[in-house]
Amino acid sequence: MSSFENLRVVDNFYQTSLFFPMPTVVISTLCEDGTTSLGPYSLVQPYYVAGKDYYAMLLSCRNSSNTAQNILRTGKCAINFVDDKPKTFKECVKLSWPGDKPEDKMPKCQFRLETGMVEEETGEKRPQVLTDAIEVIECTWVRELDNAQNDLPGELNGYEPPYHDFNGITSKFGAHFILKIDKILMKKKYRDAIINGVKAKDFPPLPVDYGYRDSKNFWFHRKSWMRAELLPMRKQSLDSVRYAADRIDDKIKFTDDALETILNVPRVFLTTVLRGCVDWARENNVELITAEHMKIINDKRSKEKNKK
Repeated sequence: MSSFENLRVVDNFYQTSLFFPMPTVVISTLCEDGTTSLGPYSLVQPYYVAGKDYYAMLLSCRNSSNTAQNILRTGKCAINFVDDKPKTFKECVKLSWPGDKPEDKMPKCQFRLETGMVEEETGEKRPQVLTDAIEVIECTWVRELDNAQNDLPGELNGYEPPYHDFNGITSKFGAHFILKIDKILMKKKYRDAIINGVKAKDFPPLPVDYGYRDSKNFWFHRKSWMRAELLPMRKQSLDSVRYAADRIDDKIKFTDDALETILNVPRVFLTTVLRGCVDWARENNVELITAEHMKIINDKRSKEKNKK
């Protein structure tokens, strides 16, 4: 006999039929008059994470929301990750009432705003970002995916079919947006931690919310102390790494001591690492990669990461 009980799946199941931990973010978009509107969201997640020529996030929301309507019109938004202070979450809840217009809610908003980095660098009008955010992802909607480029704003009482499968207007009241990552912005303290090596004390105080669970309250959880669990080290044999390396390129080869530096790379990432080494070798007219070359390649990667 099962140790579980069945729970009926209903609309907004992630809130009403599950205890589902989610991030709390504030998404900023551009209104028709050029001002910035803010809306809190939890249904955001990474979408394209590797293997394409860009990275992307996925946002799910009501298609009549200010956020959706502004993205349909301008294609621009910023995902602001806020801290877990109760006053911050209270401000998020204030901004979350469906139907409130930007001109009504924004004058009362306590969040401070500033110009984002994309606008500073290019002059392109973009939504402002939260000054006190811990990190921000500046994004552009990829309109052409799923043939969503003709989806337009203006329908506030529900869109009629046909609907898209995964991008743009996906149901009468729903929308999904695949958002290309233009920039990741981060406060110096946390950027330095990622660059130099993260310890338990370095994790930012990001809240986790559990959705709207009753007729009275939103519920969220503040960050507690982080616990580290060591990764299992599965050292590959030199022969298995040599087998992969010899098939990467017909001219550029690796010495044994070079391959010994990457024995701990998980098999699923090994080909990507080897290709990166071969690309460096081509650029530098190297046909036999040694351990000293691997050190140069690793130093180069560290410097590139530090610049981003």
